[in-house]
Amino acid sequence: MDDRHDIALTVNGELVRRSVSARTSLADFLRGDLGLTGTHLGCEHGVCGACTVRIDGEIARSCLMLAVQADGCSVQTIEGLNASGEIADLQRAFIEHNALQCGFCTPGMLITAAALLAEPGAPGRERIREYLSGNYCRCTGYQSIVDAIQAVAAARGSRG
Repeated sequence: MDDRHDIALTVNGELVRRSVSARTSLADFLRGDLGLTGTHLGCEHGVCGACTVRIDGEIARSCLMLAVQADGCSVQTIEGLNASGEIADLQRAFIEHNALQCGFCTPGMLITAAALLAEPGAPGRERIREYLSGNYCRCTGYQSIVDAIQAVAAARGSRG
């Protein structure tokens, strides 16, 4: 029995067509087939947030989604958000506020933070913590991550 399926999806603005096993997760497809290793695999149960990507504009855990489920979707990875310049200020703030140590959680944190900052209004510390609650970091204790996101929110707000 052939368990391969042809899929076509847009990844970071480029149309991608591949044949994949029905059981291949989107995370494994992005990493293995496309070489987009910024999508990290941590728990593979959707708990840690290291595999966070955007699917049709919404954040999602790519370890919980099969590649065949992404057929026809638009997927953005950390590489795509970096190339677009959308998260340049967040990246700078993470460095300036020491919001990264080992860096393993950072791509998922940045994608999640970008989604939060796309919402209207400047989020307070509690809202930032709540929004990041699905992204685990074992190194920083979150204080510096919240500081970085809050600094970007303030800077973006002052630009009007």
